[in-house]
Amino acid sequence: MRSLNLGELLYEYHLDITGMAEYGLSFAGLMAGEAALGPEGARFDVAFEGRVTGKLAGTVKGVDYLRLRADGRFELDIRAEISTDDGHRIALKADGVCLPQPDSTVAELKENVTLFTSSPAYAWLNPLQVWGLGTVDLATNTIHIRGYVA
Repeated sequence: MRSLNLGELLYEYHLDITGMAEYGLSFAGLMAGEAALGPEGARFDVAFEGRVTGKLAGTVKGVDYLRLRADGRFELDIRAEISTDDGHRIALKADGVCLPQPDSTVAELKENVTLFTSSPAYAWLNPLQVWGLGTVDLATNTIHIRGYVA
């Protein structure tokens, strides 16, 4: 079993937003102030993919089932698959928050991440708790996250 220290960088990923499903409200219109958020809030499915580097190396692809609550809180609900460069698959599940910055296209991301695989080569990931910190830039549709062992 591999041993990692508390606070150690496990991975870093650079992702592109590749699509978005909207459910009755335009995300762009909402962000531009052209659409109003109703009492039910809003839901957007944000697809992404990109490269993961670090102790995990490969590609990642997934969806954030993003919920915007009526009080303005952005809640993350992420499901993704990491395909390692050596041919293994790891499931990623995360929740957290997205914190838009005033007068900016950049928002902070704070994620609570768990990883799972049945692959013996990566079973050391299963008991880990990971904290993901990063940003999303809505102008460039890019996401950058660093995952640390909690």
